Amino acid sequence: MNPTTSTNSQLDGQAKAALTAHLVARAAALQPLLRQHAAQGEENRAVTPAVVEALGEAGVFRLLTPRRYGGHESSLRTLIEVSQTLGRADGSAAWVGMIISVTNWLASLFPDQAQEEVFGADPDARVSGVAAPTGIGERVTGGWRVSGRWSYNSGAPYATWAAVGALLKDDRGEIADQALVLIPATDLTMADTWHTAGMRGTASNTLIGTDVFVPDHRILSVPAAAQGCYPRSPRPEPLYGAAFGSMLVLCLTGPLLGLGKAALDAVVAAASTPLSFTTYGRRSDSVAFQTQIAEAALKIETACLHINRAADDVDMAALAGPLDYPARARIRARAGHAVQEILQAITILLNAHGSSAFAEASPLQRIWRDANTAARHAGLVPAVGLEVYGKTMLGVDEHVSHMV
Repeated sequence: MNPTTSTNSQLDGQAKAALTAHLVARAAALQPLLRQHAAQGEENRAVTPAVVEALGEAGVFRLLTPRRYGGHESSLRTLIEVSQTLGRADGSAAWVGMIISVTNWLASLFPDQAQEEVFGADPDARVSGVAAPTGIGERVTGGWRVSGRWSYNSGAPYATWAAVGALLKDDRGEIADQALVLIPATDLTMADTWHTAGMRGTASNTLIGTDVFVPDHRILSVPAAAQGCYPRSPRPEPLYGAAFGSMLVLCLTGPLLGLGKAALDAVVAAASTPLSFTTYGRRSDSVAFQTQIAEAALKIETACLHINRAADDVDMAALAGPLDYPARARIRARAGHAVQEILQAITILLNAHGSSAFAEASPLQRIWRDANTAARHAGLVPAVGLEVYGKTMLGVDEHVSHMV
C-alpha cells in the first residue's frame, strides 16, 4: 500500500470516528428531554413537537444526508449508535429519528434531479417511507399516475416527502416493475390508523395518494436497487453505494439495542430494593438475581456484537466493493437473530424485576411493549432471515425477498 494512501485512510478513519463520537454525544444530551416527553408522546400517539425539533437541531435527521446538501453523510454504524443512544431514553423518538434518517439515505439513491428537488430546495427535508408495494402506478406521458394506501409510515406527520412502494403497470396493464416512488407530502393525505400497544409515539399512520403524478426521475426500481444498481450519478460518496437491503434491515436494530440497554439500566438501578417473598433485603444479594442480570447483559452484548459486525461489513463494502448475496443473506439472518437476543434479555430482566415492572409509572412496561412491537417489523422476522441464510449455505438458488 502506498504510504500516502495509508496515511490518508487513517486520517479519514479518525475524522469519521470523531464525527460519530460528536453525534452520539449530541444524542446522549437529548436523553433527559426524551424521557420527560415520552409519556406525552405515547398518549398523543406522536412524539411531541419539542422532541422533533430537538432531533432536528441535533442533526439526527441529517445523519445520512449528503454533505453537498448540508448533511453529515456519516455511516450505518453511526446511525445505529445514535439511534440506540436515543432508544435508551425513548424507543418511539429513536425510531422516528432512525426512519427519517435512513429514508433520507434512500432518497439520495434516486436520480440527481429528484435529490435536488428534495434536498436542494430544503436541506432539512424529512423523508418517511414504506417499502411494501401497496400502491399501483399506471404509465402516463413523462411518468406514472400513482394511487395507494401506505400503512405503518413512521414519522408521517413530520415528513416533507414520502418514499412509498408501488407496482408499476405497463401500457398493457401488466406489472412491469416494483418501485419506490418519491412523492411530496403535500400530495398525500393521512389517515389516523396507528392504534397499537407499543411504539405508540411513532405516529406510524397511513398515507393515501389518489392519481398522484410521479415523474420518471422520482422512480427507483426495487429489484435493481436490491442488486446495487442505483440511478444516481457516480460521485465519490461511498455511503450511497451501500447494500440496499442490508441498510434497510440493519438500521432497525439501533432503537431495539437502546431499549434492551434501557431495560438493563432500570433493573440494575432497582437492585437495592428487597426481593419479595425471600429473606434478601436487596435483590443484588440474591445469586438468582445476579445470574439473571449476567445472562441478560450477555444476550444484549451478543446482539450488539452481531449488529456492529454486520454494520461494519456494510460500511466497509461501501468503500471497497459490493457485498455478494451470501454475505447479505448472513447479515439479514444476523439482524433477526440479534433482535431475538434483545427480546429474550428484556424478558429475563422483567422476570428478575417482578410484576412492578408493569406499573404504569414504570418505564419497563413501555420498554417491553415498544421492543416487542418494533421487533415484529417485517425486516426483522427471524424465520425469514434464517431461511434466506440457510438457502445460501445449502446452495438453494431461490431468492424470497428483495430486502437482502
